[in-house]
Amino acid sequence: MSEDGGGLIASLAVDHPDPALGYELLAEAVGADSGTFLAGTLDSLAKIAQVGSVVREGDMNYALSMVCGLRPKDQIEATLGVQMAAIHMATMNAAMFMGEAKTWELREAHERALNRLSRTYVAQVEALKRYRSKGEQRVIVERVNVEKGGQAIVGNVAHGGGVGEEKLSITP
Repeated sequence: MSEDGGGLIASLAVDHPDPALGYELLAEAVGADSGTFLAGTLDSLAKIAQVGSVVREGDMNYALSMVCGLRPKDQIEATLGVQMAAIHMATMNAAMFMGEAKTWELREAHERALNRLSRTYVAQVEALKRYRSKGEQRVIVERVNVEKGGQAIVGNVAHGGGVGEEKLSITP
């Protein structure tokens, strides 16, 4: 890492025998459809892993592995994955700071931060789930009782004699 004109410069490199292929595989793994998006994603991950003026390689790789582990299908999922990685790492830091707090007031402040960050992470997981489901809702029936003489219908049911509807009858 070096300073150039007031800004910090970190060198990020893909560890692959064929660097071009390595970057292509990395772009695919994070859901990037352009080099610009990949560079921005890596920059964002570096900010997550930065402590002071140093980008910690282990933290950078960990954050990147969280994003890749989500297997993002597009840039929306990738950016949400980066945010989820940031919130998770901040949550772990808040937990550490809470444990190290010397006063009740500091402990309480870190506990509030930990609580907020944890709730944010859960909201992000739910948002990703909603985004991936494209708003589809499913109803799962776990148990159906059919009394003697009754009949259960499984499949699409329409009132008024719909044409082309599949119906499967089950009789006890």
